[in-house]
Amino acid sequence: MSADVLSFDKQWGKSAHIDLTDCEHDRLTSAPMLEAFIKELIKKIDMVAHGPCYIDRFGSLESNLEGYSAMQFIETSAITVHLDEVGNRAYIDIFSCKNFAEQEAFDFAKEYFNAQQGKLTVLDR
Repeated sequence: MSADVLSFDKQWGKSAHIDLTDCEHDRLTSAPMLEAFIKELIKKIDMVAHGPCYIDRFGSLESNLEGYSAMQFIETSAITVHLDEVGNRAYIDIFSCKNFAEQEAFDFAKEYFNAQQGKLTVLDR
């Protein structure tokens, strides 16, 4: 196993993981706002949607895990979003074989969900 960082032209893709905390609650409880977020994110990182955006609500208040999840195929892979409306958190994963501006995606997501804290982790694939 190597810890070397590959240049993008030598790797297969990139995976960006965005963890947001202390988000604005109303932004986490609306399926239309979630779909709008994904559509705008796709534009921001210069991707192309492939097919419809799938959104569903999962969990239960009894388990303290409740919220919307979304999955959007893009021509070069997929974007998934999981919203935790009990804990006011958002988890966004972007995987693409096409390079993209992960910092721009992070900044946009943090602003869109009005998150007070955030963390960006990027993996070369």
